[in-house]
Amino acid sequence: MPSSLLQFRIDNRLKEEASHVFAQLGLDLPTAVRIFLTRSVQVRGIPFVMQLPSEDSDSNPAILAMDRMNNIVAEHSVSDMSLDEINMEIQQ
Repeated sequence: MPSSLLQFRIDNRLKEEASHVFAQLGLDLPTAVRIFLTRSVQVRGIPFVMQLPSEDSDSNPAILAMDRMNNIVAEHSVSDMSLDEINMEIQQ
């Protein structure tokens, strides 16, 4: 399959920090970018939750808890599981 060159500018510090994180995961920076792009195509969007916090969300524990649960669901791709599938997961 033919390939294309993708170039972009990024802050040196961000590149170094990201490279360090990915190295700990056994990845180099180009591989991590390919994973991000592949997952974006699979989910047909950004592969993580992007939202602005509500004005009072910083002080509301219930909203913070829901945000944490939403992130867990998004990370594990379980948002489209049926109730029966969820119950089966719990029982395991």
